Amino acid sequence: MDFLQTLVTFFMQYGYFAVFGVLILCGFGLPVPEDISLTAGGVISGLGYTNVHIMFLVGMAGVLIGDSFVFWLGSHYGERALKLPILNKVLHPERFGKVQEQFKKHGKWVVFFGRFMPGLRMPIFFTAGTSGQITFIRFVLTDGFAALISVPIWVYLGYFGAHNFDELMGWVRQGQTIILGLVAVAVIGMFFYFWKKKKSAHSEEI
Repeated sequence: MDFLQTLVTFFMQYGYFAVFGVLILCGFGLPVPEDISLTAGGVISGLGYTNVHIMFLVGMAGVLIGDSFVFWLGSHYGERALKLPILNKVLHPERFGKVQEQFKKHGKWVVFFGRFMPGLRMPIFFTAGTSGQITFIRFVLTDGFAALISVPIWVYLGYFGAHNFDELMGWVRQGQTIILGLVAVAVIGMFFYFWKKKKSAHSEEI
């Protein structure tokens, strides 16, 4: 709660620019929870300092630019970038190897689910860049689709809970569960859609 309050105080002073900058730095590896940053952005909107709908767009932009930079770093510099201090601390060789293995098995789906894994986003997005298995455009589209699920939840959660911090923190604790539930529904929906499409195509062949 103290950390959220600190971010809210900072964001109230500098508005959209502060939220945008912090979210980009989160993508670079800043040890600040992205969900709390987005929630704090929603809180200052609920308190009347900013417009919540613009805050949602600012949140999306900050998240995607930060993630894209990490992907670009991996695609342009490959494993050489692991020597950088910003990556060295969160992506040691063993973790890098494990993420590489998962990427070979599941491809772009690792990027999609990586958005919902605090602490693993940066390693996953960097590894996606080094893999050569996903283009920059596809990365942005996949990450953007995932962000469309998570970002509005945190921003509007902060907006509606701005005047009751105790209740808001309870919502924040439940937020990750809600997001994972929505992801599960989305995955089941896509699975059903492709299964039905495949079944329909098979019936036409017969």
